[in-house]
Amino acid sequence: MVFATDKEAYDLLAKLDIAYDRLDHHAITSVHDFGSSMSGQGVKNLFLKNKKSSQFYLVILPANKQANLSALGEHLGEKRLSFASDNQLEELLHVPAGTVTPFGLLFDKERKIRVIVDAEVDRTASIGFHPFINTSTLSIAYADLECLVAFLGYQIEVIIC
Repeated sequence: MVFATDKEAYDLLAKLDIAYDRLDHHAITSVHDFGSSMSGQGVKNLFLKNKKSSQFYLVILPANKQANLSALGEHLGEKRLSFASDNQLEELLHVPAGTVTPFGLLFDKERKIRVIVDAEVDRTASIGFHPFINTSTLSIAYADLECLVAFLGYQIEVIIC
């Protein structure tokens, strides 16, 4: 598997004329490893799947929140949600574990992913994501996240996770 590169994320941002603040840091695979302060809010990205692996979910949560997978699954009409495998993550988002990012939607050609944002995410503040590498975080306006997701052919569903 060839993983996506940060150049692809920067090219997408440039194409959409999305401004960002960049913070370089040590490699992190969990938001809890992030010791630096950055403008905006910290979030974590989960990549989940239904029992049959026929539907996938990119879930964006506040950094300090734990998702209730049972309640989330019920809300989404799924009997059971679990974390997608490393292979599924690589196939659909072109990233290794620990670098889940909305930029990966670029590669979901079959539109198997639904984008979920927790209702507690502040939609008036900027939000940070890895640009396919876990040694940088890019902070963008939430409105620009909406623009990016729409450009890639998705709608954000805001629900309580």
